[in-house]
Amino acid sequence: MKKILITGGTTFVSKYAAHYFSEHEYEVYVLNRNTKPQIQGVTLIEGDRHKLGDKLKDFHFDVVADITAYTGDDIIDLYEALGSFDQYIMISSSAVYPEDGAQPFKEDSTRAVNKFWGTYGTNKINAENCLLKRVPDAYILRPPYLYGPMDNVYREAFVFDCAKAGRKFYLPKDGGMKLQFFHVEDLCRLMEVIIKTKPEDHIFNVGNVTAVSIKDWVTMCYACFDKIPDFVNVYEDTEQRNYFSFYNYEYYLDVKKQQEIYPDTIPLAQGLKESANWYVSNEAEVNKKPYLKYIDENLRK
Repeated sequence: MKKILITGGTTFVSKYAAHYFSEHEYEVYVLNRNTKPQIQGVTLIEGDRHKLGDKLKDFHFDVVADITAYTGDDIIDLYEALGSFDQYIMISSSAVYPEDGAQPFKEDSTRAVNKFWGTYGTNKINAENCLLKRVPDAYILRPPYLYGPMDNVYREAFVFDCAKAGRKFYLPKDGGMKLQFFHVEDLCRLMEVIIKTKPEDHIFNVGNVTAVSIKDWVTMCYACFDKIPDFVNVYEDTEQRNYFSFYNYEYYLDVKKQQEIYPDTIPLAQGLKESANWYVSNEAEVNKKPYLKYIDENLRK
């Protein structure tokens, strides 16, 4: 049974990963400050990754799954606190690519500031650099929008709320903007493939091969509740994130390297249904934003 250290373990991706690996015959350790409920079946190492002292020095981990590294200091402080380990996998982000770069983005595309993601993206670049300087054979995964059960971000959940309430849906322009997604379970399965096969490539763009228009995405979300959306197209010059859960930014990742080792991903409609089923029972876990308030006060007709 392999020992895996997961940073976090209490929110969305890291929480799902802790659950996934505990269900797939791994001995799971989670590193967090113990301020939220823990997943059953894991061993908690309580602490702040920046103030660990010798807490990790006596452990050997087969895998370090660093899901909560957002800055260079996050990497440096955890690395210096670790005892020994065999593999290190960091979850980075597609935000490392500039919005004006040539698309589809490939793993060797230029990384630079993205005006939509700002310091989040540049901090991820720094984290990647710090990791590769210390662990040259580390694996780095760059996902697009992650979704699935346990997602606490108000994206598909916002559309689910509109569908449940039978509301019209206020769609940016004609709804043609495309998005790329990746199910959190696909992310975990891919990590498991990497753990078992140790592929030669070490940096992967990850995601579904096919992007989807926001109109089709909303339609799939409504279908989870057996509803068909009545769209209102918004052409007003207003910030899209005031009333919609994504920036006005279309991008696409080249995921050919991922396909070579993990070709089959969860169909988006199926994944959204899983998300909807989870949300119905766990609505309080989602951090809601005032999109509906803005719509009612500024756009509703």
